Amino acid sequence: MRFIVSTSTLLKQLQAVNGASSSSTVLPILENFLFEIKDGNLTISATDLQTSMTTSLTVESKEDGKVAVPAKILLETLKTLPDQPISFSIDDKTFAIEISAGDGKYKLSGENGEDFPKIPSVDNASSVNLTASVLSEAINKTLFAVSSDELRPAMTGVFCQLSTQNITFVSTDAHKLVRYRRADAKSDSSASFILPKKALTLLKSSLPSEDVNVSVEYNTTSAFFRFGNINLICRLIDERYPDYEAVIPQNNPNKLTLDRASFLNSLRRVVIFANKTTHQVRLKITGSELNISSEDIDFANEAHERLSCQYEGDDMEIGFNARFLIEMLGNLSGEEVTLEMSTPNRAGLLIPQTNDDKEDVLMLVMPVMLNNYA
Repeated sequence: MRFIVSTSTLLKQLQAVNGASSSSTVLPILENFLFEIKDGNLTISATDLQTSMTTSLTVESKEDGKVAVPAKILLETLKTLPDQPISFSIDDKTFAIEISAGDGKYKLSGENGEDFPKIPSVDNASSVNLTASVLSEAINKTLFAVSSDELRPAMTGVFCQLSTQNITFVSTDAHKLVRYRRADAKSDSSASFILPKKALTLLKSSLPSEDVNVSVEYNTTSAFFRFGNINLICRLIDERYPDYEAVIPQNNPNKLTLDRASFLNSLRRVVIFANKTTHQVRLKITGSELNISSEDIDFANEAHERLSCQYEGDDMEIGFNARFLIEMLGNLSGEEVTLEMSTPNRAGLLIPQTNDDKEDVLMLVMPVMLNNYA
């Protein structure tokens, strides 16, 4: 089997799917790309058995065939080659691969493509169409709040709720929660499923900047994303997602509105002086003034900053883990943000002040108990 392709074209496609491959010691073949040629079309697949990606490109070839090619060595070789035609010759019996590029010849051992795990298909699937920008924004806004606690598998992914009115994406790690809702994305039928973090990370890096249409097919076990020449299929997390609506406090009479960038920068400075374990900052609101302070008693470090704000409600003091607030503010857009609170021991809600009526973002952060230093 022989084929010719440009180095830059091949490298771009390999990099698009490489994240799905696995350095599995149990199944070494997962460290390979599967190359399949049919009618001058090369399909490249990579999988770790949970998540699989395929892409395709046109090559010069007169024969059909398949071979498993070691991913790491091929990628490293292509990265160092200039853009030029490159030819692959594969021995159909031993699966030895010879690559010719310019004046160079490189040999490596491939494996039988028939031994590569079959890329699953989604049968009896329902489908929904999303634009790349909506999907990308949903992933950006929710992925950071996903839990890494394997003992709570449901929370290690993003919960997707499809309805005829909107589509909602939710993530939480029990300290913070994000609910991202789009009124401009709808489904013909109601459904819900949990998408794993790895698949969403791969999706985020491979979604194009142009606003293309992404077809999402799903059944009870898998979800399948298709856009351009890229296909991504992942196994869904088979768990029940916690009732997130029950956690969101409904009655929050204390509303603090302030400039998002000023608040974010102030927290970044003040947290430097906070306790390195708790990252605790204290927000003290009186009238139209917000005092942000932190203290590390062990090292006699402390910081105080004052910000002007708009505030409706009773004067209050509340403590938060500054790292959570910084993460959330960094993932919000809009110039102003409102922090809605009820009491110092109940969750606070961060809501961006934007004019976008299609996008509804709510971020919840749990408070921390304040040690009563002055």
